[in-house]
Amino acid sequence: MIRIAPEGRWFILGAWAIVALLAIRGWWVALALALPVAVWVVAFFRDPERAGPRGNDLVLAPADGRVVGVGEVDEPAFFGGTATRVSIFMNVFDCHVNRYPTDGIVAYRHYNAGRFLHAAGEKASLDNEQSSIGLTTPNGKVLVRQIAGLIARRIITDHPVGAEVRQGQRLGMIRFGSRVDLFLPRGARVLVREGDKTRVGLTLVAQWS
Repeated sequence: MIRIAPEGRWFILGAWAIVALLAIRGWWVALALALPVAVWVVAFFRDPERAGPRGNDLVLAPADGRVVGVGEVDEPAFFGGTATRVSIFMNVFDCHVNRYPTDGIVAYRHYNAGRFLHAAGEKASLDNEQSSIGLTTPNGKVLVRQIAGLIARRIITDHPVGAEVRQGQRLGMIRFGSRVDLFLPRGARVLVREGDKTRVGLTLVAQWS
């Protein structure tokens, strides 16, 4: 049975209500178009259990998707300096539930309203709607930034400052196409490169040196 994120319930009910109405009315052409969309809505809001590697020396992928960038950037808000950024783009067919890459304490949380540019582009990291959540961990600071995309209009971030969170635990989700940036201290050894596919809570993206 598919586990569904709670944010998707009304979207799924609405999509299947339309399918049922079209079937009752006998509007078969419209039904043929609506049915795949209704199935996609269910798939979009899936929230699968992921049993992957765990450990304080490991950093797991915070999102399903494709790595669109790895490099050093200035991150003044939480790191106060240079950090290594791994950017993961989620298309509309990826699982959009985000998970914590490490154990830690939520020490920083900030939301920025913004634009809805294509999330894979570099300008999205500066201009788009985004929510940042920073962790203190035994190995240093870790920051996860949820960035809205072209058709995303809602970012959900679950935990307040002070919460103790676990590796692989749900962090939140972004509805309908987006990106997640993971910021790590420069000493972390990144194990993925641009073009790699990641699976949330399963893919090992970095390891503490």
